[in-house]
Amino acid sequence: MSKTIITVVGKDTVGIIAKVCTYLADNSINIEDISQTIVQGFFNMMMIVDMSLCSKQFGDVADELAKMGDDIGVIIKCQKEEIFEKMHRV
Repeated sequence: MSKTIITVVGKDTVGIIAKVCTYLADNSINIEDISQTIVQGFFNMMMIVDMSLCSKQFGDVADELAKMGDDIGVIIKCQKEEIFEKMHRV
């Protein structure tokens, strides 16, 4: 499996989850785990996804999601699971 961590952070607006999830579904990216919260109007979501069936390269997906984030007013970042784990090891 090719697991990726996707984070979405920004001011809460209608449709953030729908837009991100539609993009993932359209690109055969499976959501394995998801957590989201809204605190005083700020949206925060973290997803663990499986990209093994996606035909696009990781970098292309990361760039497209970042562009989508710009368009809807949030920051969307993608990190490969192994990099995420190494960066956040205690």
